[in-house]
Amino acid sequence: MSETVKNSLLFGLVAVLFIGTGFMQSWNVSLQILNMALISAIMALGVNLQWGFAGLFNVGVMGFVAVGGLAVVLTSLPPTPGAWVIGGAWRILLALLLGALTMVATVTAYKRLPKGRLRTLVMFGLLIGGFFLYRAMFLPGAGVVEAINPSALGNIGGINPGGLENYKDHGYMTILGWGLGGLLAAGLAWMIGKTALGLRSDYLAIATLGIAEIVIAVMKNEDWLARGVKNVNGLPRPVPYEIDLQESASFIARADSWGIDVATASSITVKLGYSLMFSAVLILIFVAAQLALKSPWGRMMRAIRDNEVAAEAMGKNVTARHLQIFVLGSAVCGIAGAMMTTLDGQLTPGSYQPLRFTFLIWVMVIVGGSGNNLGAVLGGFLIYFLWIQVEPIGTWLMQIVTSGMADDSGLKKHLLDSAAHMRLFTMGIVLLLVLRFSPRGLIPEK
Repeated sequence: MSETVKNSLLFGLVAVLFIGTGFMQSWNVSLQILNMALISAIMALGVNLQWGFAGLFNVGVMGFVAVGGLAVVLTSLPPTPGAWVIGGAWRILLALLLGALTMVATVTAYKRLPKGRLRTLVMFGLLIGGFFLYRAMFLPGAGVVEAINPSALGNIGGINPGGLENYKDHGYMTILGWGLGGLLAAGLAWMIGKTALGLRSDYLAIATLGIAEIVIAVMKNEDWLARGVKNVNGLPRPVPYEIDLQESASFIARADSWGIDVATASSITVKLGYSLMFSAVLILIFVAAQLALKSPWGRMMRAIRDNEVAAEAMGKNVTARHLQIFVLGSAVCGIAGAMMTTLDGQLTPGSYQPLRFTFLIWVMVIVGGSGNNLGAVLGGFLIYFLWIQVEPIGTWLMQIVTSGMADDSGLKKHLLDSAAHMRLFTMGIVLLLVLRFSPRGLIPEK
């Protein structure tokens, strides 16, 4: 069997799974899974850039996805009335700038001053003095912002020009958040990479996971930024609202011509709109990744991955190239995180868990085929479909198995309760089977 035929069959099988879901459950369910699968495939491409191209073991994917989601809040919401006044958000920004200047001054002192007691004292003085100045400016500003209608607002808001009354009419601001999400994730990756990329792969994994947890902790606890665990709801959409479609006479006429009720037609139309936008982003990133893979830059990255010593002997700056691709891969994850927050219409920092946003993405890359962009996309579609559908399928199977047992049977209750664990069980089985029979993934790297 040729490679083209094999790949076509694999993607055909995945298409059958989604189409079958549409016929057996509903097209709303199928499209909802498809939209998240498209986002997951983009995340898998970002991780594949780092691991498949350069061998960088990043387990902080969750942090970059969360930063991307935060970017959507900062662009799609209007400024909170009264927040941007002296004593409020401006004090917060000045405090953050002061903190950054403190770090720059400390690093400069470390590089410029000769080693000895003077350098230690100067650095210690800069850090302690800068910390207290930062806190003295930051705390009053954060207090002012968080006191503004804390039950509904309590944060700085964003840059949407529509105001609190009409901001949902400016859905295009949400799409701007996708680009900002990539930039914020890239900036975070640059800061991490400058300090952690010189470490061994296992230490890099620990560092990225720890920093991702710090990012989530900041988002949960700093209410002035995005309301913390109180969450941000009602983000504007780049697609029409279902209720607006249901009130449109022309759409009602089209729904009647399709032979389906207006509510179902509006929901499917909205989800199809998201699918088209997400597909366009996925195609653009995939094409760019393929061009990079086949370019001299891509061959250099794989050479560094396979033998850093030999590549360095040939004059390649390994650390600089690692930083470069670490930033690129993280930016892709940030874009995917912004798209996911757009789809959800809300930002919930408590939902960012390593199991879903790190482990699952790594399973997609490994199962699809590390080092192969097409394999990463396939893994994103297949694994996310299984992640969602295995639990209801498992419940259905357990109900069939236990149909002949008495209602008060302890075994029946145990088997039905165990269906909730089918997700993790299935992910483990799939991963083991692929590693046993196709250790380089379903579509391996050439």
